[in-house]
Amino acid sequence: MNQYEVMYVIDTALEEGARSELINRFSNIVTNNGGKVDRVDEWGKRRLAYPINYKTEGYYVLMYMTAPADLPRELERNLQISESVLRYLVIRFEGAIPAKREPLKPFVAREAAPAEAAPVAEAPAAVEAKAEEADAEAPQAEIE
Repeated sequence: MNQYEVMYVIDTALEEGARSELINRFSNIVTNNGGKVDRVDEWGKRRLAYPINYKTEGYYVLMYMTAPADLPRELERNLQISESVLRYLVIRFEGAIPAKREPLKPFVAREAAPAEAAPVAEAPAAVEAKAEEADAEAPQAEIE
């Protein structure tokens, strides 16, 4: 049995219930054909690098699976048949499954983020306070 990574992009026009049903359908194809789904990461709605069928956004899903060598061909066939899948890619990889990625934080414009700049301004005061504490703890030499 080999390890595979499957990434596919679903059309965002699909409703949430139908989208989760589609994700479960692809997971069931793996389990019904003798494979095991190790993990399914839903990355969510992202902007595409270039338009696909006049669509600029897609819902990304990443699935890790352990399966026999003939299963990726069957999974690719089903991904290709589905009209809701914009793009897909199945690759084989070796090693441990990577850690789950945290979702990207939304972009915040510089004008709207003055709170993020405040800790930087407080940093010199904190450094001075630590320096004073270090001076207080150090033994004082008496000057005669």
